[in-house]
Amino acid sequence: MRKAWAAGVWAIASLIVVFLITLPISLQAHLIAGSIVVLTMILLKTFGPPVGVFRMIALALGTAIVLRYVYWRTTSTIPPISQIEDFIPGFMLYIAEMYSVFMLFLSLFVVSSPVPKRPTPPIPADQTPTVDIFVPSYNESSDLLASTISAALGIDYPADKFTVWLLDDGGTDQKCEQDDSVAAEEARSRRAELQRLCEGLGARYLTRARNEHAKAGNLNNGLENSTGDLIVVLDADHAPTRDFLKETVGFFLQEENLFLVQTPHFFISPDPLERNLDTFDYMPSENEMFYGIIQRGLDKWDAAFFCGSAAVLNRRALKETNGFSGITITEDCESALELHSRGWHSIYVEKPMIAGLQPDSFASFITQRSRWAQGMMQILRFHFPPLKRGLTLAQRLGYSSSSLFWLFSYPRLMFLISPLFYLFFSLQIFTAAGAEFLAYTTTYMLVNLLMQNYLYGRYRWPWISELYEYIQSVYLFPAVVSVIANPSKPTFKVTAKGETLEEGHVSQIGRPFFIIFAILVVGLFVTIYRLLTEPFNADVLIVVGAWNVLNIIIAGCALGVVSERRNRRRSHRVELMRRGELLVGGATYPVSIEDGSLGGTRLRPNANVVLPEINRGDMALLRFKTLADNIPIDTIPLAIRNIENDDEGVLLGCQFMPDQPLHHRLIADLIFANSDEWHKFQHSRRNNPGVLIGTFRFLRMSIFHTGRGLSYLVHLHKLWRERRRRRPTGAAAKRG
Repeated sequence: MRKAWAAGVWAIASLIVVFLITLPISLQAHLIAGSIVVLTMILLKTFGPPVGVFRMIALALGTAIVLRYVYWRTTSTIPPISQIEDFIPGFMLYIAEMYSVFMLFLSLFVVSSPVPKRPTPPIPADQTPTVDIFVPSYNESSDLLASTISAALGIDYPADKFTVWLLDDGGTDQKCEQDDSVAAEEARSRRAELQRLCEGLGARYLTRARNEHAKAGNLNNGLENSTGDLIVVLDADHAPTRDFLKETVGFFLQEENLFLVQTPHFFISPDPLERNLDTFDYMPSENEMFYGIIQRGLDKWDAAFFCGSAAVLNRRALKETNGFSGITITEDCESALELHSRGWHSIYVEKPMIAGLQPDSFASFITQRSRWAQGMMQILRFHFPPLKRGLTLAQRLGYSSSSLFWLFSYPRLMFLISPLFYLFFSLQIFTAAGAEFLAYTTTYMLVNLLMQNYLYGRYRWPWISELYEYIQSVYLFPAVVSVIANPSKPTFKVTAKGETLEEGHVSQIGRPFFIIFAILVVGLFVTIYRLLTEPFNADVLIVVGAWNVLNIIIAGCALGVVSERRNRRRSHRVELMRRGELLVGGATYPVSIEDGSLGGTRLRPNANVVLPEINRGDMALLRFKTLADNIPIDTIPLAIRNIENDDEGVLLGCQFMPDQPLHHRLIADLIFANSDEWHKFQHSRRNNPGVLIGTFRFLRMSIFHTGRGLSYLVHLHKLWRERRRRRPTGAAAKRG
């Protein structure tokens, strides 16, 4: 009876909503209704609680305006098919908009009520599972691997209950015996070096015969040669904190059919957008929207999925699928999809407990995102989550949202070029008056911005999503099209990490963004010209011209993204504030360890401590109390690189000089052990500026970085002319 009553209420509510959406009202009435909705959403966001019924009311009001816009676009604005030159671009834009609306509704379903923080379950001493920690590697440096392995070895867990494995795909038999003698020697040298490193640290080294099935094959080889109850996967640049296992393992003791506990990917280095726009210290990173709320939303529907690293998996579950799936190049999400369809469950723990590195160059960033996009398209083609047997309806919608998201490149490019159809060619891609277009589109965009801010405000600032999507779309669109046409074509490509940029320069793949910006600026001048010569079309020209100006603002900001700042630092500095002792000439001096990186640290002598005479290049030792109790040494050699004086006294810049593997254990304990550091830094950036202030900030940022990007281009042109001037010509060139 109760179900029938609820179904009746739902049906009546649906009919009322449909009636209101399709109700024919005047343009003035629509503007009034839209303004009331916008004002109500602002009031609910400002004075209402962040979750609960008021949140649902605000989202429902916004949904009504969006649906009314969809009804208007569908019934009143599409050009007639008889005007084929208008209909084709007009319908292409319509499809792009409907995709965006569909993804908005999917995201509303996913994140409408995300799972709150779970209490950490205890791990009884007599039930402690055994754990194998896998660090898969392909071409990463030994220093980077030493840091990750050392941090893993320092995890607070019974020493006889976990084993750290380096799974080396760069030293396989296939690579060591290849025909290229130089490459073969490099592979053999790498294998020997990493074997010595693992032996010195106390980890296990494992390679295999052939490089088959990329990362999935490497992980499966690890499964075949290990026996732990649980498997932890850590990317080569993902160093865990001490509490990683204590915060995750207990969930497997609570739930028998749990296959995954996933934790966030936290990054201590900026991605190219954050570095080149200088936003890393105060703006939430791109991944925080996904790990801060989307994964929590998926978790509510038992659809949080494996993200390739920073996760604990159940060996029993993996045995059921013969290990990690390797059909696609995104083995993580594919494996989770298969296990969810077999009735296994997942949990997401929103606590940053690994420290990773972002791609340093824009080209590496695009390589990484292309792999993700192509892998998710392969999942869509090979497994098609909406119809995957064994999944619940909620899981189907969750996986559909995660895979279909990567089609964003199509609408983003359509929104970019659509105004130009009218400005350059006078194509009528909208059959609506300028005032009508402005009224419906403005209310829709405002409501859309408010809904996004309501859902993601602390995790993603206004217009930043549009910027991230634009800088990726230029290259992701052809990548996605290629995998749709040939889903078996993509191959796994490792993302470069720890790169250095000796000088500022325009990215080697940055030229298209300057060309697009120039075309959009030409569109601006065409708008002005047509306003002067076609005053009878002023209403439409103003609206379309404003749309083009918005694209110019986004495209101009992108010029700053592809204009690479100099980055000579291989490792990134972290605030520490630990106590230590500096050993110089046999004497001990108490110091404060202010900050540090994998390469070195900065030390400040305690108050009233007078150091002996120290010069640049002098050697010393640093001693500090480690958080781990299984490191047999407590001092690491240093070289003094800088001596500064400030208002608080002397500050020493020191470089670590490790000369044995165990020194990497000390460095990892100092830099990576404490998850509270990542938590504090993450939350220091999670503030919601609101739509108005966020828009103003983005506009200011765009103006500055448009100028910076153009200045890079001018500098590049001067260098090119100088090189041409110096190039030998004629007889001199022939003699050269």
